Amino acid sequence: MRATILHAPGDVRVENAPEPKITAPTDAVVRTVATCVCGSDLWSYRGVLPVAEPQPIGHEYVGVVEEVGSDVSTVRPGQFVIGSFVASDNVCPICRAGYQTSCRHAQWVNGAQAEYVRIPLADGTLVATPEQPDEALIPSLLTLSDVMGTGWYAARAADVGPGSTAVVVGDGAVGLSGVIAAKELGAERIIAMSRHEPRQRLALAFGATDIVTERGAEGVARVKELTGGVGADSVLECVGTQESMHQGLLSARPGGNLGFVGFPHGTRIDGQELFFSHVGLRGGPAPVRAYLPDLIDRVFDGRIDPGRVFDLTLPLDEAAEGYKAMDERRAVKTLLRP
Repeated sequence: MRATILHAPGDVRVENAPEPKITAPTDAVVRTVATCVCGSDLWSYRGVLPVAEPQPIGHEYVGVVEEVGSDVSTVRPGQFVIGSFVASDNVCPICRAGYQTSCRHAQWVNGAQAEYVRIPLADGTLVATPEQPDEALIPSLLTLSDVMGTGWYAARAADVGPGSTAVVVGDGAVGLSGVIAAKELGAERIIAMSRHEPRQRLALAFGATDIVTERGAEGVARVKELTGGVGADSVLECVGTQESMHQGLLSARPGGNLGFVGFPHGTRIDGQELFFSHVGLRGGPAPVRAYLPDLIDRVFDGRIDPGRVFDLTLPLDEAAEGYKAMDERRAVKTLLRP
């Protein structure tokens, strides 16, 4: 099969690789219909995370089940499925509490930027759609594998609710998905922090009511101005840098909540600053599996259209260009078609 391999920072190649096989009775092999490049993939592409040797890459996927292990009972060959970027059994106490990405038997999915992908713990990880989806729905369904589910978790972790004010820090695919989530959960005012006009337009289309272009202390001051000096009820931190986390923390009102889903790099929180802020923090890898049934219904019903975050679609063999475009901010998110 054809598979995307990261050889070194900046060196992405699509090469021939062995097709995945069932290695455990709980496995499934999925023929990939669509996959994509994630913002978190760029950390390795840029060399922020070390790349010691060539490695398969990719963790977002939708496709058709080709084969299942002998213990798999909830999905079958021929079904169109979506799965989380972390495989989980979905029955352990942690999964039942809604945190499948911390499942006691969790396994990270990798190598999904390929024609086929092996999914461990298939019963707990994969969710079949109610029917074979129309082609037009596939981009939106693909976002549910990570970015839309992550944006949803950011909004839930930040306790977005009816009538609330939400601030979204970050205008990438996760941040834009967070705008959708905040609107769906009833936020009355959604302030998107963005300095890029195409992303601003998309944020407004998704439900943002205000755009803040300033960053740092100036960005916080602008949020305070928009909220009558109080700050936001909920802040969704969707970047993962020291600057974005600090800006998010200071943008929340006392007693507000910050949901942080940006993969942290060098992030530090001052204990005294947090103590006196009265701001609640919750974050981590999004438990996408917990939200898949609901989000699939919302896509099929036409209530949400998160697939609009894909502004570049390429054949799998051109994955290197997809990485380059996102790295250079010429694309928000690249969809790859095997």
